[in-house]
This record gives sequence, C-alpha cells and structure tokens, in this order.
Amino acid sequence: MSSTTSFDRTPLENELAELLVSALNLEVAAESIDPEAPLYGDGLGLDSIDILEVALEISRRYGFQLRSDDERNQQIFASLRALAAHVAANKAG
Repeated sequence: MSSTTSFDRTPLENELAELLVSALNLEVAAESIDPEAPLYGDGLGLDSIDILEVALEISRRYGFQLRSDDERNQQIFASLRALAAHVAANKAG
C-alpha cells in the first residue's frame, strides 16, 4: 500500500481531481493532486491537448463552454483550485 497525501480540498475540487484522472488516464491518485499545484508543465504535467480534453469533459458535465480563445485560460487552468473556482462560478443549475 502506498500512502497518499491528503489535501484540504472542497467537494468540487475532489470531483474535478477525479475528472482529471479519469479523463486523461493519469497515473496518479486523484487525492494526491495538490489543489494549488500548476496543472500545466511542472505541476501535474498537462499539455494543451490534455487541457482541451478536460475542457470538453467539463462542458459535458457542468453545462458551460470553456473556450480555447478565452484570454483567462491561463488563470482558469492555473491550478485545480483555480479551475474549481471557475467551474463553481459558471456551472449550469
């Protein structure tokens, strides 16, 4: 058994961590994703294709579009916490 670090996360951050792991077939445990770590590059190591897949999955699940030409994408996808805040502010229903 490997030990996983548990972070203080909101239920939505936990849900999005699970979404990241399942949508991208990541080889990390969802609970080991630091909500403050960068999603791109050095943090979780996602690339632009990964981000596109995540954006599609979020639009399916939460009912709003994340657009590739949005000037705020760098902030939106800065970390799991930033992504969760954006989803919470924009999700349908």
